[in-house]
Amino acid sequence: MSDPDTPRLPLGRLSFVIPCYNEAEGLPELLRRLGDLSDELLSKGLIAAPPLLVLVDDGSTDATWEIIEKAAQAPASEAGAGTPRVRGVRLSRNHGHQAALLAGLLSAPGDVLISMDADLQDDPAAIPRMIEAHGRGAEIVFGVRSSRQADTAFKRRSARMYYETLRSMGVDIVADHADYRLMSRRAIETLRRYDEVNLFLRGIVRQIGFDTEIVEYERPERFAGESKYPLGKMLALALDGVTSFSIRPLRYATWIGLAAAGMSFLMVLYSVVGWAMGRTVEGWASIVVAVFMLGGFQLIALGIIGEYVGKIYMETKRRPRFIVDEIVGPDPEDGP
Repeated sequence: MSDPDTPRLPLGRLSFVIPCYNEAEGLPELLRRLGDLSDELLSKGLIAAPPLLVLVDDGSTDATWEIIEKAAQAPASEAGAGTPRVRGVRLSRNHGHQAALLAGLLSAPGDVLISMDADLQDDPAAIPRMIEAHGRGAEIVFGVRSSRQADTAFKRRSARMYYETLRSMGVDIVADHADYRLMSRRAIETLRRYDEVNLFLRGIVRQIGFDTEIVEYERPERFAGESKYPLGKMLALALDGVTSFSIRPLRYATWIGLAAAGMSFLMVLYSVVGWAMGRTVEGWASIVVAVFMLGGFQLIALGIIGEYVGKIYMETKRRPRFIVDEIVGPDPEDGP
C-alpha cells in the first residue's frame, strides 16, 4: 500500500486515453467537454498542469482522423492556459476496441492515465472523484454504472447474464464496468508485462491487483452516432473473457461426458437385464434421441476445445497486437 504521508495531489501529469472508431460526429463535443473539465480540475487543485488527450483512431472510415489531426496540430498560442493538448495515434487498420485501447495505454505518458470511450457515455463528471480516490491511495479506480434503468429490458437481462456467466466460469470482473478507469503509472507498467495477443482488458486489469476503488456514475445516452458494440460483438467479447481466464468450460465438458457415459452404461445394463428375462426392450425413438443428444454434447465439447486450441494457435504466432501508422501532436517525452 502507498505511504499515506506521500502527497498524490495535485497530479503532476495526467493523460486521457480514448479509442475512436467513426466518432466524427461526437469528437468536437468530447474535446469541448474535456476542455471544460481541464479548467475544473486545475481550479480544484487536482492537477498541476493541463492534461494530454491521446486519441487513438482505430481505422475509422469517416472524418475522425482529420478532426484528431487538426486538434493535435493546433498552435499552443491559440489555446487557453487550461486547454488540454492533443496527441493523435492512427492505427494501420481496424484492430478492434481492446487493441486500440491498449495502444493508447502503452504509448501515453503521464503519472496517471484515464481511459474512456469517445461517445461521452463515460460521464466526464465522475473524473474528479476518480482522481480523489487515487489521492487516497488507489492505484486503479473503476468507473461503474450506478443504474441500468435507461437500458431496454433485453439489455438489462443480457448484461446480467453476461456478468453472471463470467463469474460462474471463475472470471474475476467488476460488474457494470466497461473500460472507464483510472490507472497509475505503476499499474500501467504492470499491464505492459501481460504480453497476450487475445486481449480482455477488463479481466487483465482486475487481475493486476494493487489497491482499487469504485466510483459510481450515471451513464447518459450516447451523444452521437451508433453503438460500436452490437450483440454479436458483446457475445464475442464474453467468449474471449471466459476462454482467456478460465478452463472451467473444458471441465464442464468432461463432467457432461462422464454423466452421458454413466447414463449409457445404465441403458445398456437395463437392456441386458430385459433380454435375460425374455422381455423385448422397445424404444427405438428414445435410442435415436439419445444418439442425437450425445452427438450434440460431443460437438459442443469439440467446439470448446477448438476455441482453446485456436487461442493457443494465435498466441504462438506472436503477431503484433496493433500496428501504428502515424502519430501527430506532442512528443511523449515532453509530457502532458
